Amino acid sequence: MFAETLDERALLLQIGQGNRNAFRQLYDQSSPQLFAVAVRLLRKRDAAEEVLQEVFLTLWHAADQYDIERGSVRTWLSTITRNKCIDRIRRTPVETLPLLDDDALASEKDDPLAHVLDQDHHALLTVCLDGLDHQQRQCVSLAFFDGMTHQEVAAHLTVPLGSAKTWIRRGLDFLKKCMGAV
Repeated sequence: MFAETLDERALLLQIGQGNRNAFRQLYDQSSPQLFAVAVRLLRKRDAAEEVLQEVFLTLWHAADQYDIERGSVRTWLSTITRNKCIDRIRRTPVETLPLLDDDALASEKDDPLAHVLDQDHHALLTVCLDGLDHQQRQCVSLAFFDGMTHQEVAAHLTVPLGSAKTWIRRGLDFLKKCMGAV
């Protein structure tokens, strides 16, 4: 989903050794994208800020738990962010979850370069999503855009859990290849 810089793994190793400068550098590189994920899922800027703080606190204490075999540093951080958002959503009564208003994202809209890059990324993602078959696209959308767990996706679509997991995994594999091709 995000372009990983070559030195993020090295930064993560340094963070595991307590290097605050490496922590700051990784924060500067990845926090805007992680914040965007949190805002999209939580629909509330202050809640997203709190989750982002939790994510980086977790990173500081668990940098040594990163497993290179399971994905990139950004994927790992995105997963932590997504899981913390889901935890927060589950703890929050539905009636108190606000809708996102235009003013909540004003600062992100004020950066023209970021806006153009976001549009390019969005266009590529749209093309790649169109390349998925119906079940994969539906499962991936429910899991990552709506924040559902695999079990919730399976229940929502009334399909076996294994099928939902397979469709999500295959869809993500396709998207990873498609998004990385550019």
